[in-house]
Amino acid sequence: MQTITKGIKTLKEKAYERVEDISLQAALDLYQNDAYVFVDVREAEERRKSGVIPGAFTCTRSMLEFLIDPQCPAHNQVFNQDKTYVFYCAHGLRSLYAAQQASDMGLTPVKNLAGGFAAWVEHNGKVVTEG
Repeated sequence: MQTITKGIKTLKEKAYERVEDISLQAALDLYQNDAYVFVDVREAEERRKSGVIPGAFTCTRSMLEFLIDPQCPAHNQVFNQDKTYVFYCAHGLRSLYAAQQASDMGLTPVKNLAGGFAAWVEHNGKVVTEG
């Protein structure tokens, strides 16, 4: 039988040592500001069903490290800018881990959208469909 030594609660607490949430209100005010890049790490099917924040860069959580690393053939120039990166997912946990990993790789500054896309929609944030 496996003995799990770190659970979600511990991982979350550790991530918050490196990453701060950006409030929903701040995100609503800043999503169109060119100094910020909103990064949607949800799966393609999630984005297809519910849309995305306008102007957000979309990449699945599983591809993030490859897209950030400038030495990787999959690198995307969106991660080579002097901007603030705001990560989001459905409710804010996957994006917290994504922001932590991005920070660990040297991408700064990074933030996590408090409450994720669900909170964005709940507070009438603008949404567009991918396509």
